[in-house]
Amino acid sequence: MCGIFGYIGQKENAAATILNGLKTLEYRGYDSWGIAVGNGRTLDHEKHVGKISQARVSLPLSTFGIGHTRWATHGGVTDANAHPHLSCDAKIALVHNGIVENYQKLRKTLQRNHKITSETDTEIIVHLIEEESKKTKKLDDAVRAAFKKLTGLNAIVVLFPGGQITVAKNGSPLVLGISNKEYFVASDPAALLPHTQKVIFLEDNQLASVGNGGIKVFEAESGKGVKPKVQSLQWEVKQAKLGKFEHFMLKEIFEQPKVIRNIAENYSEQINNLANVIKRARGTFFIGCGTASYAALAGQYLFSRVANVHVNFSIGSEFNYLEHYLNDKSLVIAISQSGETIDVVEPVSNAKKKGAKVVALTNVLGSTLYRLADHKILLGAGPEVAVCATKSFIAMVSILVYLAYEMNGEGQKAKKLLTKAAQNVELMLKDSYLDNIKKLAKKIYQKEHLYIIGRGLSYATSLEATLKLKEVPYIHSEGFAGGELKHGVIALIENGTPTIVFAPKDETHEAIISNAIEIKARGGYIIGIGPENNEAFDYYLPTFDVEDASIITNVVPAQLLAYFLALNKGLEPDKPRNLAKSVTVK
Repeated sequence: MCGIFGYIGQKENAAATILNGLKTLEYRGYDSWGIAVGNGRTLDHEKHVGKISQARVSLPLSTFGIGHTRWATHGGVTDANAHPHLSCDAKIALVHNGIVENYQKLRKTLQRNHKITSETDTEIIVHLIEEESKKTKKLDDAVRAAFKKLTGLNAIVVLFPGGQITVAKNGSPLVLGISNKEYFVASDPAALLPHTQKVIFLEDNQLASVGNGGIKVFEAESGKGVKPKVQSLQWEVKQAKLGKFEHFMLKEIFEQPKVIRNIAENYSEQINNLANVIKRARGTFFIGCGTASYAALAGQYLFSRVANVHVNFSIGSEFNYLEHYLNDKSLVIAISQSGETIDVVEPVSNAKKKGAKVVALTNVLGSTLYRLADHKILLGAGPEVAVCATKSFIAMVSILVYLAYEMNGEGQKAKKLLTKAAQNVELMLKDSYLDNIKKLAKKIYQKEHLYIIGRGLSYATSLEATLKLKEVPYIHSEGFAGGELKHGVIALIENGTPTIVFAPKDETHEAIISNAIEIKARGGYIIGIGPENNEAFDYYLPTFDVEDASIITNVVPAQLLAYFLALNKGLEPDKPRNLAKSVTVK
């Protein structure tokens, strides 16, 4: 979940390069940060609690170093617990993502001969490397020996004074960047875009030595050399910059029409191939977490309604408890923006052990999920910097709409619906429509509770919309299936309670309007979203009728509402509290 950035090259102010790299990783979520650099003999480091947006560092000039933004797991938010951590002799610095599950046992052994100054599991690793370095003159061997003693999913980056960075990973992502006589280490490929598009995605249980002589990759277990695969990132630097926008969230919402059109116009072959894979399977499962789980749930509805095909849906973190019946004829379609979410990666790994085939829908080339999968489709959304997922969700559901229709031999119809949905989203981004949403946001931003209802495919829409209203403006919002109102939920409705009603022109329309009237009769304030106004609505946000692509057009007003509600409340929409873009710990 935390951010890692390292540099070795010819720039004399490595600390400034690393600081800028960490700033590009702020969206991953963090509460403290730190940097270490070397000068050939010793290491200097600086650590702080708080944000780095306006930070400056006072470290000496150096051509190599490492940095980290920490999201607290073991130990509170303090300078002492921030990374990097140094060995007792200050000749080894280390940053770390993940959790060392056996750290208590290791700590008990190490504290006899080492001064441990923090509450973290991370500091234990650096002292373990220090201990191993007494047994060998080869720095890589010391790191490898220490890494083999860790249990859990971890990525470590180790800095030595002589100008060497050694990295190792199992689970948490690490990517190496290669430029002209410069080398980089990062936890996310987006951080490398300002410097290079040539990258190496480190595999699990691999170790790499990075220095001015280049990059060498080894198996962490045996130490045997491995020929690394150099890949080229297709993202552009400008995609990861704000440009004319005040926030990345708004920028990424504005990029959604392009994302939808790209899928409609360029994904025909990929969609057809995947449809054939699904047709051959005997049991198909959609899994995802958070926003991706609602896309997966939408996929279940779409396959039932459009393709007349039964698929199973599970939240990724629960799939471990539902996979006992998987076999070599099963197909798991895993959906994840980052491709690193541990609650998806772990059950996918377990599914493969049972012989199941895996399809990855992910936004990141070379991510763990991408590499694990037997078949993969990149979302093509470009780098998504805001923690709140918007354009990646739109890409997920656009692909699933296309796929459901392709399963039924109607791929051309899907392309038309997606094109029409893109046109509708473009209209929503005009000033008149935005003003309408701003007016609504100003009207309800002080409300304590907000409820959202939908039926069928719009139930998935309601869950995604409510997540946006929770994670960006911190409004207590709940999404429900419209039919569940009378089973208890309606007790929560009071006079003036805002309730969003998703009312597309499909088989759910009459029933959901009846639910809206039930809420209105108890004092609820009804916000209607759909292609047709209704007297039950107190406030109306129009959309096109795009049939089974309605989840695309209906969710965008909710995204925009969440954004403008956050602004009304004086909140930072790009970096919500307590959240991280890529959740790589359980």
